[in-house]
Amino acid sequence: MNDERDYNDIRPYCDEEIPAAMQRIADSASFPLLASYVFPEADIAEVRERIKTIHTIEEFQSQVMFYMNAQVIKRTMTAFTYGGLEHLSRDTRYLFISNHRDIVLDSSLMQYVLYDNGFETSEITFGANLMQSQLIVDIGKSNKMFRVERPGTNMKEFYQASLHLSSYIRHAILQKRQSVWIAQRNGRTKDGKDLTDQGIVKMLGLSRGDDKVQSIAELHVAPVSISYEWEPCDILKTLELYEKRQMGRYIKKPGEDVNSILTGFTQPKGRVHLEFCEPISEDELALYDNCTLNGFNREVAGLIDRRIHRAYRLTPNNYIAHDLRYGKSEYIGCYTEEQREAFMRHLNLLKNYEDKCDMESLLDILIGIYSNPVDYMER
Repeated sequence: MNDERDYNDIRPYCDEEIPAAMQRIADSASFPLLASYVFPEADIAEVRERIKTIHTIEEFQSQVMFYMNAQVIKRTMTAFTYGGLEHLSRDTRYLFISNHRDIVLDSSLMQYVLYDNGFETSEITFGANLMQSQLIVDIGKSNKMFRVERPGTNMKEFYQASLHLSSYIRHAILQKRQSVWIAQRNGRTKDGKDLTDQGIVKMLGLSRGDDKVQSIAELHVAPVSISYEWEPCDILKTLELYEKRQMGRYIKKPGEDVNSILTGFTQPKGRVHLEFCEPISEDELALYDNCTLNGFNREVAGLIDRRIHRAYRLTPNNYIAHDLRYGKSEYIGCYTEEQREAFMRHLNLLKNYEDKCDMESLLDILIGIYSNPVDYMER
């Protein structure tokens, strides 16, 4: 049995660390901006003093993060819906594996739903590349986020980091009795194709190599599917994919991740739906027991994908984009002319980049972000 101290380098804060973190947050130069967003009607000085009285993770989530999510929903969504809670038990801790469209909101909205319905919130994976300031570290770790290292090409370092992460996730679920959220792949889906990296399944099994079925079964994997009518950061993703096509690779700019987080918070998202899928059972996993380890990991990844795809909510934008991309009117009954015009206006935003980029390529990428889900979700 591992000790929590074995994971001091990556774990979230514990309650004893919250008062000091709240003091740092309240003293941050960015605090007035954050406070005015979360509590727009309140006096900043009063909010600062209120933050300083928070002493536990539960208090931070209920008194700050809950209202932050409520503001995002109110300001940037025309509707927020969710389903599938009937698949969950309050007595079970899960490994939530989600498609990943937004750096922070995917997991944050899930936390909002869990808390609002009387479920224990989960711990959340958080890339080390995002922990760029003490303020982000304090907010993240106070919100049950734990650090995920992304080592370079050194295979030994990569293996050790993966084993450490795998061990912590198992420790959190089985010993700490905390659910965990993790994305189905490393980094956000940029092209609209929600596909689980079988390397994620491989990583999860590293911390229990004696039985591949039990190594996954005891984590109670529950896929989660989140759908956005207007894709968060779609223009930024288009520009990233364009540069990758042109240059063969993409190099992030300084501050780009923080900009994407803020854009994700503030960009209009239209209708958003989050669905908790039926957890994967031991019986389902046992069907692949005779596979090689690589084959098992591939089959489990496919099982997760099928759950996520079935639960994904396609919107008129997806059908419009698919018809545009293939020059057809196959889905014309799934959208109105007004919706099509709104989508075309959104595409016109790319004209801001026509001096530096090839417009045809940009349009193909942006339309693809919205059209690709139709091909995957309707299989």
